[in-house]
Amino acid sequence: MSSSMSAAQRKIGMFVCLFTIVLAVLDLQIVSAATVPIVRDLDPVHGIDRFPWLVSAFALASAAMLPLYGKLCDTLGARRVFLGAVATFLLGSALCGAAPSMTWLIAARAVQGLGGGGLMSITMVVIAHLRDPDTEDDSGGKGGGLGGIVAGGGMALGPWLGGFLTDHASWRWIFYVNLPIGLAVLAVGAVVLKLPEHPVRRPLDWAGAGLAAAFSCALLLATDWGGKKYAWSSPEIVGLLGAAAVALALFLWRQTRAADPVLPLSLFRVPELRWGFAVQGITGAAMMCAIYYVLVYLQVVRGLSSSAAGLYLLPMAVGMTGVGLLAGRLGWSARTFTLTGTLTMAAVFVLLAATVRPDTSLWLIRGELLLAGVGFGQLIGQLIQLVQDAAPRPLLGVATTSIRFFQTLGNALGAALFGTVLFRLFDGEVSAIPTLGPARHAAAVRDFVHATDVVFWCGAAVMLTGTLLATRLPARRAAGTVSFTKAAPAVTGGGAGQG
Repeated sequence: MSSSMSAAQRKIGMFVCLFTIVLAVLDLQIVSAATVPIVRDLDPVHGIDRFPWLVSAFALASAAMLPLYGKLCDTLGARRVFLGAVATFLLGSALCGAAPSMTWLIAARAVQGLGGGGLMSITMVVIAHLRDPDTEDDSGGKGGGLGGIVAGGGMALGPWLGGFLTDHASWRWIFYVNLPIGLAVLAVGAVVLKLPEHPVRRPLDWAGAGLAAAFSCALLLATDWGGKKYAWSSPEIVGLLGAAAVALALFLWRQTRAADPVLPLSLFRVPELRWGFAVQGITGAAMMCAIYYVLVYLQVVRGLSSSAAGLYLLPMAVGMTGVGLLAGRLGWSARTFTLTGTLTMAAVFVLLAATVRPDTSLWLIRGELLLAGVGFGQLIGQLIQLVQDAAPRPLLGVATTSIRFFQTLGNALGAALFGTVLFRLFDGEVSAIPTLGPARHAAAVRDFVHATDVVFWCGAAVMLTGTLLATRLPARRAAGTVSFTKAAPAVTGGGAGQG
């Protein structure tokens, strides 16, 4: 698979990939710590209202590109697409750092997102190619797990690093810091990565890619705005959901008729892919619940600042890292990891629902987040590796980017589900709680904690559903042992005849 690369080159390539994942995850999280200085410098009057678009522009552009990136990897080769995505991300980072206005910064974040969508997904394709088929215990074979662990650590450290750079340098450095790291990734990757590339001259399914982008953007906007900026029954949200449904229907229709579809529906005939995509989507929803609502609890109920609350994600990163270090030694199958991971996360949500109170020990919260890291650490990298393990060789890129796409959709749907539950049960203004008098403050905190507990019970139900889906995964070889010698001619193409 990567026979032209030596063992040393494969290890260097793995470090390049891990640094790339750090870039992707950090930049998705790091902006949240620089809200005040960005608004103060670029738009003191209306900036705070437009600030959410800095996150949305990146997320929308990233999600919109995912289906196309997978097909580009399979047609042009993972190395070319990987380097192109990194270069696009660096261009966006430079434009963000130099932004003279809020409009410029939002547009630059969209450019950055176009590249950022490939940093995580294409990197996992590159990692799959870096595995050495001639050795059982190779660095690349553990790449999927390591990628997930690094992503988790970056997610936890992002807000803290953003705050540190903002306080000690300038908010522009949260973007400029990407440049030296990214340029090093480009230079080393261009020299070291020698992946098998067999470009295939065939037309891309641009219509399918456009419909997938339209569906994901409409869905993400609806779930982001619904119940906050607009009521769920408002014309804006109903229109967005209707547009998402129409785009999805047209996309599925297109995939049954395109000569070379961007997401062959025949992939869903492979049990590992079908159920792996579903469990990854549920994991994305659960991560949104576990991270976001614990942080909200710490800030609203316990009065911590956003940066101080962000440090509580460090135990989660430790849990993820510990699982990543032990995964290869345990020798469990990816199916076993998925089952134990979903059960662990269900238990975490039960513990949170049963113990989170206005005066809960903060050390107990840290312990529960550590356990959450253990649960997510069993899921994130192993699910990607399970899908890569079962994917037909010509569709490795599409399968890998698809599981990332389903996680993104899970994030969006999880935010909508849990947010709706919270604000149906708590009808007050969350931001006003700290300003209330003692009696009203105590009552509001009590009501908010009750609503948060119900959200965690919903998270437990979601993860138990994930456990039921995980039982449908076929029993396979131990995680980390990969073979692409599959006899799966029925799933290597697209079109209605094979779907």
